[in-house]
This record gives sequence, structure tokens and C-alpha cells, in this order.
Amino acid sequence: MKELRLLIQRHRISVGLGEVTCLDNRWYITHSGLLQLASRRRCVGIRTSLQERQSDPIAGRWVFKATVYKSARSRGFVGYGDADPSNVSPLVRGAEMRIAETRAVNRALRKAYGIGLCSVEELGCPSRPSQPAPGPPHRVEPLDGNDSTRGQERLRDQLCLLIRQYNLDAALVKSYAADFCGTQTLSGASRDLVESFICNLSASAKENRDALICKLNTYSQPQEAQA
Repeated sequence: MKELRLLIQRHRISVGLGEVTCLDNRWYITHSGLLQLASRRRCVGIRTSLQERQSDPIAGRWVFKATVYKSARSRGFVGYGDADPSNVSPLVRGAEMRIAETRAVNRALRKAYGIGLCSVEELGCPSRPSQPAPGPPHRVEPLDGNDSTRGQERLRDQLCLLIRQYNLDAALVKSYAADFCGTQTLSGASRDLVESFICNLSASAKENRDALICKLNTYSQPQEAQA
């Protein structure tokens, strides 16, 4: 808790916005939290590169190098990240390349800004949430086909409830939902697809919230910029 208090005081890290999360009674900073911190500190840029010699596409093993430039004169803070099927959650299986890049960026950002807490995306094996979300599994109510407006509002309320209940990043959930539904935006998806997504999100959050967070954070891509 002392480390968390220092983060809140020194870096204005927000627990409510999901910039840190608690798993197995330990606090971890999140990828979105690190990106928000870099934005607040006016980070000049983040450059990532695939380490081809250390990577093995056939085995699904990827290694990335990330360099964070805090200012135009910064020589850069370097971090490496790796991912393969043995150290990622089954929920994000197939996204090892993105996970490796995210881990590299997280390590570089933690070095740049002196963050002692490990990031949740760097965890090799999924852990159980220390405080499971209360209440029974969320059930999607049937929609009234004669009232599409009420039906859309009901789906929106159910999704908002899940986001609040499991303390999820709303923007990342929307990106994940659009990808799940195969549409550019969530508003362009059919009600049936949105219902299916809500059921999937609810089940994933109940079964393994931290693995779901890892999945969501793959939709938060760092922006590359040259120093």
C-alpha cells in the first residue's frame, strides 16, 4: 500500500480509472495506466522494434524492444518483452506478438518514470482476482422485438453495468466489442451480436478477470514517434 500511495501522490495514478489493479492482494500498474502517465508527463515518443533473432514465429515466440523518449534530448529508456503460448493466458492465445510488444513498452515506461510496481501484462501466468466481483452471473435479458429503442438502452445498461462491476476500461471494451462483432464501431453491430458479446464478456470477467484485462489491453496500441 505504501508503494501505491506514493504512485498516487507522485504520479496522480488513478485506481478508479483502472490505472492500477489488485490481484492476489498485490497491486499492479496497467498498460493504460502507464500510457496515461506518459501522456501527462508529455512523453515525446515510444519506438518499438521486433527482435527477429530472438523470435521464433513457428513456435509463436516473439521478442520486442521498446525505447521511451521522455524529452527531445532523451537518450531513451529501453525495455524488452517476450511472449509465447506458455506464458500468456488462453484468452489471448494467438495474440503473442501484441502481448510481447505491450510488455516491452510497459518495462520501458516503468524504467523511464521510476515505477516500482510490476505491470499486470508482464505476469507470465494468470492469477485469480483477490476480490471476485460480487453478485450472481449477469444474465442478458430477452429483448422486446417491438421496442428497439428500449432494447438498445437495455443492452447499453447491461454493458455499462459489467464495466462498472469489474472495473474495466470502457474505451478498450468498446474496441474489443467492435472487433468481436466484426464492425468498425459498436454502434454498427446488430443487437444479436451485441448480446453475444455481452454474454462472452460477462463469462470471461467472472472466470478470470485479470486474463480479460490482458485481452483488453491488446487493443491499446502505443503510438510510435521518433525522437
